[in-house]
Amino acid sequence: MLTGAAKAWIVDEPLSKADAIVVLGGGVENRPFAAARFYHQGLAPKILFMDVRLNPTTRLGLIPPEADLTRQVLLKLEVPESDMVAIGDKVASTYDESRAVRAWVEKSGAKTLIIPDDLFHTRRVRWLFRKQLKGTGARALVSAVAPALDQYEATNWWQHEEGLIAFQNEVVKLMYYHLKY
Repeated sequence: MLTGAAKAWIVDEPLSKADAIVVLGGGVENRPFAAARFYHQGLAPKILFMDVRLNPTTRLGLIPPEADLTRQVLLKLEVPESDMVAIGDKVASTYDESRAVRAWVEKSGAKTLIIPDDLFHTRRVRWLFRKQLKGTGARALVSAVAPALDQYEATNWWQHEEGLIAFQNEVVKLMYYHLKY
């Protein structure tokens, strides 16, 4: 039953050629890896990544900014810097990211985007990006990405604290996003 709940919740759309792959913030452990894989499969010629708001440890110089980490991961995975584009301005939420993507779409004329995202985030991301891209002629294809190694999957999420937290958070966040946006 719990596996069925996860499979019903997770969105994993069939991918096709796109203008860009979008790496949302907050998932440097898996999202840029999926983006690089899709890039090397020839699904899109560009990878967009977010200029994420700095957290306190980054402001203290203890860890690098997330945008720098994402860029470094992509470079290590042999994505040329010329095919990477940083977008947004200190984004702090998926909503901010969706607005940054819309602005890039309006400027570039892009029609199709691929967004690799964590399993349980996919439903909210698909809903939000459909809403944000309405009227642009662009569409976002959302691809479910398994968490980093040794974490939960759709078949055992309830047996891992991270899976339980991720699922319940996304149920609440989707309701919140429907009410707020």
